[in-house]
Amino acid sequence: MDKIFLFDLASRQAGWASVRQATIAANVANANTPGYLARDVEPFSTVLDRTHLATVRTSPGHIDMAALEGSDFRVSELRDAQVTESGNSVSLDQEMFKADEVARTFNLNTSIVRAFHRMVLASVRTA
Repeated sequence: MDKIFLFDLASRQAGWASVRQATIAANVANANTPGYLARDVEPFSTVLDRTHLATVRTSPGHIDMAALEGSDFRVSELRDAQVTESGNSVSLDQEMFKADEVARTFNLNTSIVRAFHRMVLASVRTA
């Protein structure tokens, strides 16, 4: 069976969510470190905007498929964050909100992959 690009996309999003989760954990761990500047990962939509798509055809009768090329996720300091007297810019409330966003991203990603997997299995059973 040929490569199915939705699984690649879901894998990339899961990788992005893992990097974001680790970044949030580092922010929380350094919440009391003087001079520590909070960091965040660029939005996944930005990663997709940078991704170049190449078309692949498995048969002349098929619609072209888009192949995803790899790119790294960028983590940067938050420049607009409020800095305390100690020079620290971590807001635990914001970090907990971001952690919840990441958890929802993982849940959505898993649900999409599960549904697509069921669809592939159903198509194989009927073939």
